[in-house]
Amino acid sequence: MTDLSQFKPVEQLVHKKTEVHKPRFPVIDAHNHLAQPFGGGWDRKPLSELLDAMDQANITHFVSLDGGWGEDKFNDQIENIKNKAPDKFSIFAGIDWTQWEKMGEAFVPWAITSLKRQAANGASGLKIWKDLGLHIRDENGVRVDLDDERISDIWDTAAELRLPVLIHTADPVAFFTPIDERNERIEELGAYPEWAFSPPQFPSFSHLIDRFTRLISLHPNTTFIGAHVGCYAENLQMVSQMLDQFPNYFIDISARIGELGRQPYTARKFFIQHSDRILFGLDMGPKVDGYRLYYRFLETDDEYFNYSTREVPTQGRWYIHGIYLPDDVLQKVYSTNARRILKLERN
Repeated sequence: MTDLSQFKPVEQLVHKKTEVHKPRFPVIDAHNHLAQPFGGGWDRKPLSELLDAMDQANITHFVSLDGGWGEDKFNDQIENIKNKAPDKFSIFAGIDWTQWEKMGEAFVPWAITSLKRQAANGASGLKIWKDLGLHIRDENGVRVDLDDERISDIWDTAAELRLPVLIHTADPVAFFTPIDERNERIEELGAYPEWAFSPPQFPSFSHLIDRFTRLISLHPNTTFIGAHVGCYAENLQMVSQMLDQFPNYFIDISARIGELGRQPYTARKFFIQHSDRILFGLDMGPKVDGYRLYYRFLETDDEYFNYSTREVPTQGRWYIHGIYLPDDVLQKVYSTNARRILKLERN
């Protein structure tokens, strides 16, 4: 019997296959990276190559979240990327949460000073990664939740600086369940075992989402962006409820067409209903073939196609369907919403 990892069935279904080389409208990529590990090292390539890849995919503006890895990374990309093409790039700031254990009560004032310094140096937003909530501990070794009152001033400072806060707080639900024959992402977790966060070693998925929801409710003056469809692409009903409840909340679709495309009817209604609150993002570096997959998903009614640029879908062994969005919705998702949040002038 063939091992599952060797299973590469030849599709026999006869259906329409649309090639979308260019999006119907210009695009702002509001969630991506340039540096390793997620961006592929584009920050070390000639800027002309990066701009050429963006032009091929009709990306008019690119948001790099690599500042989330620390102030040094932020300063490097401001100097070598944004300052050389300011109309093309935004760089998000970050906070080094690992300093909390060392600094104790001095950490939060230090973090706020760092954030203000990055804002003065050209930050367009603040990126918060999943280490806050999963790994970061205070000086007493206690894990810190997103809604911890001790860091409340950080979110208020972001509001004062008019910086949107993009948060990736939880991974796919399957990453928080036992790794057994019932886990739909067992192959992915086999390849990346460090992505498994099963309790009791880690907080539950519901705990992370509850803390995230409470954070948004406590800071109505701060603009929050929920990365990866609010970190809950498997449950668009709940994401929709959060968007309805919190006018300061937005989401991006980065790295989640695999989830959205296997629920195309629900996804299409979701996009149309919340067209003013959804941002485009890729999250795999400026890959032209990756962008074209997203355009095909958003613009066509193609059925049953691979959502990955690899031969075997990377997140799970299923295919997706396009959601053929109306032009007015596409324009908002592709650029209008991001332009408003990032306060970008029209070219």
